[in-house]
Amino acid sequence: MRDLPTSLLMFIASRYAQNRIFEAGREAGLTDVTFAQSRLVAGIDPDGTRLSVLAERAQIAKQTATALVDKLERAGYVERVPDPADGRARLVRLTARAEAALPIARAEETRIEREWEAHLGTERMGQLREALVMLREITDPYLER
Repeated sequence: MRDLPTSLLMFIASRYAQNRIFEAGREAGLTDVTFAQSRLVAGIDPDGTRLSVLAERAQIAKQTATALVDKLERAGYVERVPDPADGRARLVRLTARAEAALPIARAEETRIEREWEAHLGTERMGQLREALVMLREITDPYLER
């Protein structure tokens, strides 16, 4: 087996966590949301996010993001609201129905973190988190500086 690049190792762990969180939602009865829709929802900021930003974050075409948001809106998970910073623009915002599902995702995130910490140990898990936070400074285009 070849040594994998660090970026691929991070992707594998991230994909594992995303799959676990998605499955936790399905087990809790959220069967009307697809994996692609859940990835889009994960990119919505608390005060709402422009569709173009959601598409960019999910690395999908704006037309695809529009179709996903349309379906999420019909299912009652998101709403489009005016952007207070630009009256011509609209934000996609979570509805109360989506907000009610967040504790399911947060609980699974906590379980994953505990499992990883049990596997790595407290010190290594702390170092991993610290290193990833530092990498975010140079890799996250949405980090407010």
